[in-house]
Order: sequence, then structure tokens, then C-alpha cells
Amino acid sequence: LHSTERSCLLRELHRFESIAIAQEKLEVAPPSPGQLRHVFFHNALPFVGFGFLDNAIMIAAGTQIELSIGVVLGISTMAGNSCISKPSLEDTVGFKTLFSCSSSLAGYVEALASRLGLSIPDLTPKQADMWQTRLSAHLGKAIGVTIGCILGMFPLLFFGEEEEKLEEK
Repeated sequence: LHSTERSCLLRELHRFESIAIAQEKLEVAPPSPGQLRHVFFHNALPFVGFGFLDNAIMIAAGTQIELSIGVVLGISTMAGNSCISKPSLEDTVGFKTLFSCSSSLAGYVEALASRLGLSIPDLTPKQADMWQTRLSAHLGKAIGVTIGCILGMFPLLFFGEEEEKLEEK
């Protein structure tokens, strides 16, 4: 960080800390339903993007590996899937890079979500630490990644035609 960025960050941290100290002395009301919805969507939207990218990349890469290496080595689909989900030391660097690609895209998805105007919920530090807020955040992440994975199954729409062509040959 540049010196101006560091000073700005330090100033915000001090402000946050002073608010947290002041809030410790006061009884804070739980977050409103509107604030909890904001927390939910703030956590869900980036995970929709991550789930979409992760599933789409894994389906496309897994199918290509099964059609190329799996056929040559005569391994089953389940054996090929276990190689994808748990790369061993014998795997090539190219495959490891391909499979870890989707997990490295998470930061880009979050940056895109903040660029699109997804603002941070306006909560006090004590409200952010309440069980209702944490539950809303975790539900948002779980539902977001589920929706993203379902949407990320779109490559399966294109594989039916390839299987029919292979059966004809």
C-alpha cells in the first residue's frame, strides 16, 4: 500500500475501534430484517458467480479429461473424477493449474461485485458479530454457491450432441 492508503486505512481502523469501544457500553438492537436481507445478498451474489465459474470449469475440464486421458488409460468416470478433485503429486502442472483456476477466480468475482455497487451493509461492530447476522451471511453464501453451481451446469447442454456422434461412429 502507498503511504496515503496506509494512513487512510489506519484512520478508518481507529474510527472503527472507537465506535466498537463506544458500542460496548451501549445495548445495541439486533439488525433489522432489511439489514439482514442486505447481509444475505451481499454474501450471496459473489458466491453465485464463484459457484457458476467453478462448476462450469470443472464440468468442461472433467469431460475433456475423461474423453482423452480416461479413454487411453481405461479408467472409469469415478476414477477420473477423483483425480480431478484430489490432484496427486504425479499430476502434471497443467492439470493442477486448470483445476485450481476456478478457486483463484473468487477474488475477481468479489471485486466485480463491489464494482457493480454491492455495498457493505451498514452495521455496527456489535451487530455484525450477532448470531442473526452471521446466520444470514452463511445462508447467503450457501444459497449463492448452490444457485451458482446449478447455473454453472450449462456445459451439460452441449454434451448430448457429442455423445450421439460418438455412438454413431
